[in-house]
Amino acid sequence: MEKILIITGGSKGLGFGLATKYHKKGYRVISISRSKIEKFYSLEQYQCDLSKTETIESVLTEIFSHLDKNSTTNLTLINNAGDLGRINTIENLTPSEINYTIQVNLIAPLVLNSLFIKLSKDWNCKKQIFNISSGAAINPYESWVMYCSSKAGIDMMTKVISKEQKDLEYGVSIVSIYPGIVDTDMQAQARSAPRENFKSVQRFIDFYEHGDLYTPKQVAEKIYHLDVTGELKNGRILDVRNI
Repeated sequence: MEKILIITGGSKGLGFGLATKYHKKGYRVISISRSKIEKFYSLEQYQCDLSKTETIESVLTEIFSHLDKNSTTNLTLINNAGDLGRINTIENLTPSEINYTIQVNLIAPLVLNSLFIKLSKDWNCKKQIFNISSGAAINPYESWVMYCSSKAGIDMMTKVISKEQKDLEYGVSIVSIYPGIVDTDMQAQARSAPRENFKSVQRFIDFYEHGDLYTPKQVAEKIYHLDVTGELKNGRILDVRNI
């Protein structure tokens, strides 16, 4: 019998932390990301640029063609990949910059969730979707309009899909998770933004200098613990710092 995790952005940051944690706990881990980790043979890796959403269907269909519904006990999708986008106020962003960030952060998870539910529709096993969201979904940051908007969309997507799936015989459980302030490339990007473009930059510098950042490993441990203890119930939107 097999436990399977499909994760986007599993090659670095929080995604890598989650992929590593679940693999150590006996999961078959399948990563979808723009880059592959050389000589990391414990992961099955598929390269895909999630901003090109027309390519996602073929990748996920290919993945499912190698899975066996009859031997699977747990099937989990983690929508982890994301992009902060260029840090600036909206009038200074180009249409292509806006399009790219929204495609990666919101359209790709919508497409992935749709396909995951469709392809596993008759799978009689524990099925879950974890959307990695952010406190930015409810706390507006100037110059983060694309990130905040897309994460708010992620949370609403979670709420709607949870209602659609809750009464189905083989329904999928779905949650949104706020991972807290994690030491990733995204945090480094926020700290390095010009002050004239990002009024809150000092706050993020202080997080780093005061040692307030979680490591990806720490957050992965928390999410795995919430998973196995049954805290990730359908429709929940939760902050790991409050659990």
